[in-house]
This record gives sequence, structure tokens and C-alpha cells, in this order.
Amino acid sequence: MVYAMLLIGLLLLGVGGDLLVRGAVAVAVRWGISRLVIGITVVGFGTSTPELVTSVEAALIGSPGIAVGNVVGSNIANILLILGLAGLLRPVDIDRRAHKRDGAVLLLTTALCLIVVLGDYLSRAVGLVFVSLLLAYVAVTLVQERQRLAGPANAHSSSSPRADKGEPRSVWAAAALITIGLGATIGGGHVLVTAAVEVAGQLGVSETVIGLTIVAVGTSLPELVTSVMASLRRQSAISFGNVIGSNIYNVLGVLGVTALVHPVAVPAEIKHQDIWVLTAAIVLLIGLAVLRSRLSRVAGGVFLLSYGLYVTALA
Repeated sequence: MVYAMLLIGLLLLGVGGDLLVRGAVAVAVRWGISRLVIGITVVGFGTSTPELVTSVEAALIGSPGIAVGNVVGSNIANILLILGLAGLLRPVDIDRRAHKRDGAVLLLTTALCLIVVLGDYLSRAVGLVFVSLLLAYVAVTLVQERQRLAGPANAHSSSSPRADKGEPRSVWAAAALITIGLGATIGGGHVLVTAAVEVAGQLGVSETVIGLTIVAVGTSLPELVTSVMASLRRQSAISFGNVIGSNIYNVLGVLGVTALVHPVAVPAEIKHQDIWVLTAAIVLLIGLAVLRSRLSRVAGGVFLLSYGLYVTALA
């Protein structure tokens, strides 16, 4: 029964997150907000909703291993599992412009996360700093992208938003999607965390291990689907940007909001092992991005193998 609850929680998170993003995008389009702003804010925040809801729920019920492990595990999975799988399917192109800006922000974000984790505690002050940095990052990104689109090379391009086929065309329909999506996501997060705690007890492993693996991969499903589909559609550059952006949102947004809502202690396992695995994975990714213009199939295979070894070490 508990495993059925686990699957139901993951399903509700996935469906709820999708409905929430679709509804929010439809409202933004209806109000004339550009696709650029939608992509950086609405979609960026929306795809991180499963991680956010799950971590906040875990913090509120006193499960810091799941709250923090979910974020650290999701970021490790984003790089080694998701980007590795995308690279194995098709070499992943690396956007040099995005790499210079977002890659640098990711390194800074990871350094801050490392410092905070080694400090053993996520306080409200830390949460406030993280959320403020995220808002600043979004603002700077929007300004830079608007300047780029306003350049001569894009003078005749249109950034006017249009509703896609299948998207709700009325604000009320979009609002209904947002409401249903939000409810499903919150409910899914509650069910998932409750089931994860029970699974940890039944298997005799710590909640932190469950948070780093089952919960982390489950909440990363939107990123997994996006990256794999982008790779199959020969738009592999999206995979790289998706992973970089998601990791930034997870640390600054998810950990930040979680700490603001309910400060949490950092489990010793994460401090002694997993944060270092995450740091190494990010340094490896950025190093490859600096040296090469794409992530090869060989590199993708190495990433997947590394993730397999990491999960095996947790068992």
C-alpha cells in the first residue's frame, strides 16, 4: 500500500506541475506578457514546484533528510542522470552565451550551498538571502535577454506571445488549471513525503537516502521529460539550459523558500558525502562546457555510470 501511495504522490506531483505551468503560461499570454518573461519566470518556477512543495512539506513535518536531500539529490540527478541520458541519446550542444552567464551563477550558487550545508543549519536569514539572490538573477537575466532581442539581428523578429494549440484560451479556464494543478501538487507532495517516510522505515534506511534517491528523481521528472524530448527533437541545447536553470532554482528558490517557511538542520550524511558529490558533478559539467562545445555520448555514458555508482554507494 505504501508503494502505491508513493506512486500516487509522484503522479499527482507530475500532473499537478504540468497543469500549473500550462495554466500560468496561458494567463501570461492572455495578459500580453512576452514568451521570454514566461520562459524565465513562469516555466522556470513552475517546473521546480514539485521540489518546492515536497521540501516545504518535509520541513514542516520534521523530516530534514527529505527536505534537504530532495534538493541535493535532484541537482545530482539533473546533471549525472538526466543530462547523462540526454547526452547518450544525442550529443548535447552547449550554448556559450548561456554558459558564461548561467554557468558562473551555478558555480556561485553551489559554493553558497556548500558553505550553508557545512554550517549545519538552514536559517530564515539564509532563506532570505537565497530568495533575494534568485530574484536578482531573474531580473538581470530578463534585462540581458531583452537587450539581446532588441539588437539589430533581432530587429524584425516577433516576440509577441501566442497561445499554443491545446492551451486554454480563456482566463477562467486557465485559472481552473492553476487551481487544480496547485491542489494536485500540494496533495501529491504531502502523499509523497508521508509515503517516503514509511518506505524508509520499512527498508531500514534513513529518510535522507530516500530523499536523495526516490524523492529526488521523482520530483525531477519534469526536467527529465523536457531534456529527453529536447534531445530526441534535435534541440539538445535546451537540455543543457534546462539542467543549469533547474539547479539554480532548486538551491536559491526551493532551499530558500523552505528555510523561510521552516528552518531545518542539515543531516550529517549530506554534509559528509552528498554535497561533495554535487560539487564535483557541477565542476565536471562546467569544466566540460568550457573545454568543449557539446556533451558527447561518451561523456553522457560516463555521467550515467557515475550516477549508478553514487546510488549504489548510498544503498
